Amino acid sequence: MQTPREIEMKLECDGSDLSVLAGHPLLQAEDATTGILDTTYVDTAERDLHAAGLSLRLRRDGGRTIQTLKSAAPAAIGLFDRAEWEGDVAGPEADLALLADTPAAAILAEAKSPELAPLFRTVIERSRRPIRYGSSRIVATLDAGRVETAKGDVPLCEVELELDEGSPADLFELAKTLSASAPLRLGVLSKGERGYALLAERLRKPSKAEPLALDADISAGEAFAAIAKACLRHLRLNEDVLRHSRAPEALHQMRVALRRLRSAFALFKPLLENDQTAQHLREAIKRVTEPFGTARNLDVFLGETLPDEIERRPDERGLDDLKTRLEAEREAAYTAVFAILDGPAWRGLLIDLVIWIETGPWREGKGVAGRDRAARDFAATVLEHLRRRVKKSGRHLAKIEPEERHRVRIEAKKLRYGAEFFGPLFPEKKAAKRHKVFVGALSDLQDHLGALNDLSTAHTIADRLVAARDDEGKDGGDAEPPTGAALFAAGLTAADAEADARADALVGKADAAHEALVEIRPFWR
Repeated sequence: MQTPREIEMKLECDGSDLSVLAGHPLLQAEDATTGILDTTYVDTAERDLHAAGLSLRLRRDGGRTIQTLKSAAPAAIGLFDRAEWEGDVAGPEADLALLADTPAAAILAEAKSPELAPLFRTVIERSRRPIRYGSSRIVATLDAGRVETAKGDVPLCEVELELDEGSPADLFELAKTLSASAPLRLGVLSKGERGYALLAERLRKPSKAEPLALDADISAGEAFAAIAKACLRHLRLNEDVLRHSRAPEALHQMRVALRRLRSAFALFKPLLENDQTAQHLREAIKRVTEPFGTARNLDVFLGETLPDEIERRPDERGLDDLKTRLEAEREAAYTAVFAILDGPAWRGLLIDLVIWIETGPWREGKGVAGRDRAARDFAATVLEHLRRRVKKSGRHLAKIEPEERHRVRIEAKKLRYGAEFFGPLFPEKKAAKRHKVFVGALSDLQDHLGALNDLSTAHTIADRLVAARDDEGKDGGDAEPPTGAALFAAGLTAADAEADARADALVGKADAAHEALVEIRPFWR
């Protein structure tokens, strides 16, 4: 059984876009092949292979049946670099002998029920085109078909660029060139992952950040690349959910992914400070995604704050005016969000990010500070610095101004993301226990500071309505000013929310949570 490495760039698109790409000059090849691929994915009843990060498939291609075992790439975004074991089998069932020298053998040996059975199927019309690009040989594959499971089917439309020989940089640049001709999006799910997700009924559900798998002996540069790609995967998974369902939680998780990515830039600043592309990308992320915050704030206000106020004051008629006004604003905010997601700047930015992560100056340049340092040592230095900042800035938390408390919240968030990113670098039993306690204490502090921030958001919405009334007619727009009843209801809601939350009590709880945090022994020491 062969054991090559597979380096593959996956891009997703619609069927009409695939037709456009089929005629692209760069994808024309004299030895192109086409055919129908009928593939069955198999696993144990408990899905032990999938749990171990493996997928096993049987693909019928003409007169052959090919068995392929692949290792998963849990943080893959765009570039999939996976181990692969492949060989021909005689019939429609998996050949266990071909798995003898693979990781699957040990998994099946320990499984309670090691028998393999079909789980789902993909039927794909494939056009395979070997081409040359730059100094590399790349196989461009255009796939259109379906994933079929007992829980339902979904269409599948992908462009896969597989590096046959040469540099991943050429593969990425080809992807960028093709994306100028059709709206291509970075792929984050393999066909196998898509099938498993559909079976688990989570393909179209918002998802939180997946646990990171970092080896304790990797370098700081390798850790940054893994963290940044994991953030992009988290972002893209929820972008797909948002575009299909408009779920508010998907937008929230997208914003979490973006904050985590920006925090990664800050945590690894020593590696990036001489990389001008890094600064450009970080600024572009912040600029392009600014409208996301407006939509999210309106989601929270309309979904949580306003319903509580309506229940508290059912006879306050101005609340209906306020709800109508803000629902229209939210509709406009989501329209702005989708205009970004459907635009070429957004798609291009994500592809640029992946190219930079894999081949940017920070990675290939000489003398990059800290890049080759042990990630574990680098993490300890960074976390120690952040902890001192949180400890110092949060002193006398109950007495400082709201703006200063907000800065403490931002610093605490960076420390929490850093602790979550770097936790796997400290796998020892004691360190793991301390990590859990440390992150829990940070979560308590963030919850209280976050509740205080939600109160300020309610006031911000009320202030914006006042500004809209005062600016009536100044910009020549056609928007109706808010009614007096809506303005009164907005102010009343903000005041009631603050009184109901007992802001003074929240500050006291935040102060106590800060004191508890600084008393906890850090897990990295």
